[in-house]
Amino acid sequence: MTKAARVLVIGSANMDFTVAVPRLPSEGETITGGRFYVSHGGKGANQAVAARRLGAEVRFVGCVGQDPQGDQVADQLRAEGIATEGLIHVEDAATGVALIMVDREGRNQIAVASGANLHLLPDQAREHVSLMAWAQVLLCQLEIPLSTVEWALAAGRERGVLAILNPAPAQQLPDRLLPLVDCLTPNAVEAEILTGVAVKGPETATRAAQHLLTRGVRRVIVTLGAQGILSCDGTSALHFPAFPVDAVDTTGAGDAFNGALAVGLAAGGTWEEALPLANAAAALACTKRGAQTSFPRRAEVEAFMRALKR
Repeated sequence: MTKAARVLVIGSANMDFTVAVPRLPSEGETITGGRFYVSHGGKGANQAVAARRLGAEVRFVGCVGQDPQGDQVADQLRAEGIATEGLIHVEDAATGVALIMVDREGRNQIAVASGANLHLLPDQAREHVSLMAWAQVLLCQLEIPLSTVEWALAAGRERGVLAILNPAPAQQLPDRLLPLVDCLTPNAVEAEILTGVAVKGPETATRAAQHLLTRGVRRVIVTLGAQGILSCDGTSALHFPAFPVDAVDTTGAGDAFNGALAVGLAAGGTWEEALPLANAAAALACTKRGAQTSFPRRAEVEAFMRALKR
């Protein structure tokens, strides 16, 4: 992986309000004794930051409100070295907000008020279509209107850009969209929602992946948490075990994975080279609290991977 990587992210940007609690509450239950912190999030912005910290040149297209939170999002992206000419400030919606609870084992519950993210319609995104000619990899998620995701994937396909779709939060996808996807990256829950196959491990993940391949996706990578990842392209299914770490907070681990995967591929790596990089970035993200605050830099990932080989 020697080429300079250029990654275009079209997606969401939020402010995250997180409470770390001893355990996640059941329905109607109040848990006290938590610790509160504020951070930047949104799957799109998260994946952009994850890619940037691993050395890629990154462009981001998204919507925020004309409010202090929107200004904070823009400032944060610029501080990371991400160009913000594609960040649109809309008048009639607030910046998106995520409310997050995280327990001692790193498990989380998340609720999102999408706000301005839902204003990223195809006409707004189309104003930045010139970035498609610049990008080597396009990275999308499902926290913006599905019509915009479909437009972006089609525009990328027309220009020969490799397209990764992280289908999160999970929803049913139309048959016309899936053939536009070069790589689909659901977690176990998302794979089950998309296919009806209960995903419990690599074997059932393979069955779910094969179902999606028959609908036109070129490659499916199912992330399985502590069980690693399953990559399937129709001719082979490869299981990559997870790297062992002491998990503190799994929030953003999937975003770290997707950002790193985009970097590895944009830099000229094969799937077999890019997937361990993504696996390592996701593992390290679990060792720190928050989303963007947890994403590792390239030197940290490389040192981690070297240590595992000893």
